[in-house]
Amino acid sequence: MKTDSITFKQLRALRAVAESGSITAAADTLGLTAPAVHTQLRLLEENAGCKLLRRGGAGGGRLTPEGEALLEADHTIRAALDGAARRIRALRDGQSGVVVLGVVSTAKYFAPGLVAALQRAHPGIDVLLRVGNRDVTITALQQQTIDLAIMGRPPRTPPCIVTSIGAHPHVMIAASGHPLAGGGRIAPADLLDQLFISREEGSGTRILMTRYLDRIGEGAPYRMIEMGTNETIKQAVMAGLGIALISQHTVTEELNAGRLVALDAEGMPIIRQWYLLHRTDLHMTPAIRVVHDFIAAQKGRFLPRLCGAAAPSGAGAGTGAFLSDDGIDDLKRILRHQDR
Repeated sequence: MKTDSITFKQLRALRAVAESGSITAAADTLGLTAPAVHTQLRLLEENAGCKLLRRGGAGGGRLTPEGEALLEADHTIRAALDGAARRIRALRDGQSGVVVLGVVSTAKYFAPGLVAALQRAHPGIDVLLRVGNRDVTITALQQQTIDLAIMGRPPRTPPCIVTSIGAHPHVMIAASGHPLAGGGRIAPADLLDQLFISREEGSGTRILMTRYLDRIGEGAPYRMIEMGTNETIKQAVMAGLGIALISQHTVTEELNAGRLVALDAEGMPIIRQWYLLHRTDLHMTPAIRVVHDFIAAQKGRFLPRLCGAAAPSGAGAGTGAFLSDDGIDDLKRILRHQDR
């Protein structure tokens, strides 16, 4: 069989004869002359290397078993092409495709739920989640291995389209039985006497904590030990090893359950922002646009919430809370971008 020589016109002639029962009727259906249909069938038989049609009187014809096999193949080809056309339309409309979403480690406490909501709303789009610390996520942006990123403080490079998607409070946590818990406002000197448990170098939370302690202590020394994950830090704090500055979104469950408390320290909670990033120099495909707009439209509804009794003083109200220097700089950059 000369498969490379078989054309859609030849298969269409075979299909028309099978459906109409004669070459003459097939010619009428296709808007061709009977000799033209006959020529297409003859070429198809030559390419197939066998008879495909048993000709009868008055231009009638019936497919041979070989003709039926080729007609079945024609049905399969047309179904595959129809499926490809649907997929192409979905890709062009942003309802199909693959989007890689990178998030910093802190966001892993809400990112899976966000991806699940995306999949329910847009089942044709596959969202691949990549989790790493701030440095890892920025590197992924630079190397173009992720399409979108969710993080706290946006990097200066690569240049990105930055969209604020919700408040990101940070709290100073301690075990529920800690001496500083429940005693009212804590003086900076008393806070600095504690052992602080910190994330690794390259973590955005580590940067925020050291800047906060340097600010309230005016350069005074403090003790700090390093642990690599938020989970390890939470367990260490609950065990009474020390206290830690941490994203409230990583300890919502423990604060609501009373296993941890948010200390009433100066300037707490620190209110930062969550941002959604996409590189300005990269094309935003329809699927990426759909995912980007879906996340932005949520306005932080996917973020973990504290119960009233567990909420630290000033959280979300502005009393006692302050926006970090990084947060102020970030907002200024966004406003400048929006003005353009």
